[in-house]
Amino acid sequence: MTAVKIRQEDIIACTPVESKKIYIREETGHFQKIRRYLNVVLVTLFVALPFIQYQGQQAILFDVGRQTLTLFTWVLYPQDLMIFAFLFILAAFVLFLVTRHYGRVWCGFTCPQTVWTLAFNWVERRIEGTHNQSKALDKQPSSLTKVVVKGAKHSAWLALSLITALVFMSYFYPASRLYTEFFTFSAPALISGWTMFFAVCTYANAGWLREKMCTHMCPYSRFQAAMFDNSTSLVTYNETRGESRGPRKRFSQHKDLGDCVDCNLCVQVCPAGIDIREGIQYECINCGLCIDACDKVMAKFGYPLKLINFSRAGRNSGRKFTNYLYGAAIIAILLAMGEWAIDRQDFEASISRDRNALYRENNAGHIENTYTLTVLNKSRVAKTYEIAIETPSDMQLINVPTINVAPGEKRNVPFSVEALSPMANTMQSVSFVIIDKSTNSVIGNEVMFYSGNNRQM
Repeated sequence: MTAVKIRQEDIIACTPVESKKIYIREETGHFQKIRRYLNVVLVTLFVALPFIQYQGQQAILFDVGRQTLTLFTWVLYPQDLMIFAFLFILAAFVLFLVTRHYGRVWCGFTCPQTVWTLAFNWVERRIEGTHNQSKALDKQPSSLTKVVVKGAKHSAWLALSLITALVFMSYFYPASRLYTEFFTFSAPALISGWTMFFAVCTYANAGWLREKMCTHMCPYSRFQAAMFDNSTSLVTYNETRGESRGPRKRFSQHKDLGDCVDCNLCVQVCPAGIDIREGIQYECINCGLCIDACDKVMAKFGYPLKLINFSRAGRNSGRKFTNYLYGAAIIAILLAMGEWAIDRQDFEASISRDRNALYRENNAGHIENTYTLTVLNKSRVAKTYEIAIETPSDMQLINVPTINVAPGEKRNVPFSVEALSPMANTMQSVSFVIIDKSTNSVIGNEVMFYSGNNRQM
């Protein structure tokens, strides 16, 4: 195959397509089959994950009210924000690496905007017929038939949008209650309001905005050119083999024409409505639908396949070095995430002094200081904790109760420390340890102890 040279200036300077409604023609083929199988898996996971139960509770739940994210055995709090930073950075570098090799395949095969746009188009084709029938219906004057057909389509779109919004909200509100409460009008007003908001957004994005969301609102289509080079695999048209294009009869000989029969099927199946034969364009999402359409035409005319195909313009000498940088960054982030997971405790504890009284003298003539232990149980099971003095040895705890903390509970426990011997200085550091009795995990805390010697209190 003859390589097609890809220049960044061609991508950036390309004239945008006209703003008009795109009637997407349905297509079958190799890349469409890959996308449909992949989308079935992704949508199934999207719908099913909120229904998975773990230890009698929803396994994946983002509780906005409690500001927690439950992931099976883990309960993440705002204090665990670092892991989210790592995840977003990791996703960014993986996306950059994939884009450098395969262009916008994320947009073409797995992006929710593409998945739902093609799903809405599938519904439209089932109700209105082919893309040409849809176009003809739009041009017809208003009639009862047109109102019924359009009403059926938009009703189906709204139903699909509502289901999508409910599934999305089930990640933020228990799925076991959401559907029943919503359809019995007993759900909280906030939950119902957000569900309707996301339903309207889905309906507008997948039903009306469609490719405009990708070309005008998504920043990825704009900065992708900075990651392309001659080694990036992009959907390209083999101009040397295809031109000059023109119609002809099947199996006829046309020495003055190329293999392109100018059927325009590649344009009709494109979700973005572009003509790939005009060169690389930033609107192209590398979905491969034009390849499937063109291959069918080439087979009918007895021509070699892949007139339109994924291809690379050449090799880039700096590609390996850049790949090593991306790879090193991804490995570093994975190691940091692993280190975070190993060091993370499923509880948090801190000790603070009583600000109202620096110290007091008890009946035995010993100096006491009062403290407050704050414990947050971040696990999904009840925990028992105890506190001990690590140093110095001449101090002891007074009347410290057994500390039982329910899952997700935060408790404040007051306690006192007694100095068994006189102190040489007015203050001394005391090191405490808080121990999780079920796992023997330990958190250390250091607080000052005041005696009042030689100072006016």
